[in-house]
Amino acid sequence: MARYIFITGGVVSSLGKGLASAALGALLQARGFSVRLRKLDPYLNVDPGTMSPFEHGEVFVTDDGAETDLDLGHYERFTGVAARKTDSISSGRVYSTVLEKERRGDYLGKTIQVIPHVTNEIKDFLDIGGDEVDFMLCEIGGTVGDIEGLPFFEAIRQFSQDKPRGQCIFMHLTLLPFVKASGELKTKPTQHSVKELRSIGIAPDILVCRSEGPIPAKEREKLALFCNVRPDSVIAAQDLKSIYEAPLAYHREGLDQAVLDAFEITPAPKPNLTRWEDVADRIYNPEGEVKVAIVGKYTQLEDAYKSIAEALTHGGMANRVKVKVEWVDAEIFDSEDAGPHLEGFHAILVPGGFGERGTEGKIKAAQYAREHKVPYLGICLGMQMAVIEAARNVAGLKTAGSEEFDHEAGKKRFEPVVYHLKEWVQGNHKVARKVDDDKGGTMRLGAYDATLVEGSRVAEAYGTTTIDERHRHRYEVDIAYKEQLEKAGLKFSGMSPDGKLPEIVEWADHPWFIGVQFHPELKSKPFEPHPLFKDFVRAAKEVSRLV
Repeated sequence: MARYIFITGGVVSSLGKGLASAALGALLQARGFSVRLRKLDPYLNVDPGTMSPFEHGEVFVTDDGAETDLDLGHYERFTGVAARKTDSISSGRVYSTVLEKERRGDYLGKTIQVIPHVTNEIKDFLDIGGDEVDFMLCEIGGTVGDIEGLPFFEAIRQFSQDKPRGQCIFMHLTLLPFVKASGELKTKPTQHSVKELRSIGIAPDILVCRSEGPIPAKEREKLALFCNVRPDSVIAAQDLKSIYEAPLAYHREGLDQAVLDAFEITPAPKPNLTRWEDVADRIYNPEGEVKVAIVGKYTQLEDAYKSIAEALTHGGMANRVKVKVEWVDAEIFDSEDAGPHLEGFHAILVPGGFGERGTEGKIKAAQYAREHKVPYLGICLGMQMAVIEAARNVAGLKTAGSEEFDHEAGKKRFEPVVYHLKEWVQGNHKVARKVDDDKGGTMRLGAYDATLVEGSRVAEAYGTTTIDERHRHRYEVDIAYKEQLEKAGLKFSGMSPDGKLPEIVEWADHPWFIGVQFHPELKSKPFEPHPLFKDFVRAAKEVSRLV
């Protein structure tokens, strides 16, 4: 039966609860334990799939097709454990399930209330898979005191009481602000946050305190005294140069030992941190640098492309180089030439996205990469833009475009080399979709197989001709244009197993130009870089040595 660790936050949001949870999961694995991590989000959206990246950062997609919070990406990158639909839940999903049950009459005419019906639904969710692992780490989104988070806090309080004594512990992450004027590290916000947590019946066993520098012994003792935790359970979480140093930093601070002590696991297995020492060595001792331009439209918020930035870092680690990423707003190219903005880069990446805004700039970026022989990786929409560029400028289809942009504008302007995907095969059955379907959860989501052409650049990068990758799209390159585009030199080097859906394109006469319909960044890990990112950075490294 799993032991449960509930991770809560206080004082301010975005302190790094997801990273702390992921790093703790990695440390428990290093001691030989099996772990699973999950996220409970208090917002009323059913999932983040319909949110703008500016609202919530990227949407992380699981193999089984769940659109989830970006923290699940951290969980996978640090532990290598593939996330599932059952690892992410929101208030919206909880309330929607409760209301469906009420409409069916499952509650036998009772008055439906937050306690016990909503809290029971949350507890049922927490119990899923509880017999599969040694530790279940559950992060509660938001901060203590948020009104929408109260049902989750009440549910985990009840859950810890329902389980046998000593099977659940609580870890609270707070901020220790440094006031420059007085030269003091202030503990009062943390004291108030813990007081708020205790007022709803939860007493933290471990305090993780974010700070710019080390926490002096005097402040640790004060926190331990006023927050009723042991002094060795006050853990400093200092700012780091790289998130991949977090497991080693938390281990030095004694986080994993504090957790095992709280569960009275003694003697505890010794940790094997070789993997993370190698990761840190690769990050801090690169043998060169490559510059990569990410041409997108959400460049003001780096979290919108979180997994891509991390996958590039992993590719750099595999090649022993530092990847310097620069974010280039695609809309700049709508009115300006792409050349001056893209000169000096060793590679160009165009990520996914939705809507027409910025797409002409992405098309120009693909054209620049093709004409100047700069390594190019197009992901999802980035592949579609490369296909439209090839159709317009090489295959002679001057009005080539995407049906998505015509649907958005409400009039026909383009020859649709990219069309709305109306049906596809998922497992043993067909999935059908209409343009006017609900937006949430109606895309081609999750892991699908693809077959690669023998001898192609992608087959060489993967080292195989059969792959499975995660998708998140509702528009697709039209197979009807395959012959015309291949005559122009754009090779369709990866297809769905039934041969109907193009998955990968590449220019045969280009050093490294690949577009993929799926999202390879979602499966990359620091200790297991994705083959495409590894090879993409290798190609950029070659260019850097030629310049």
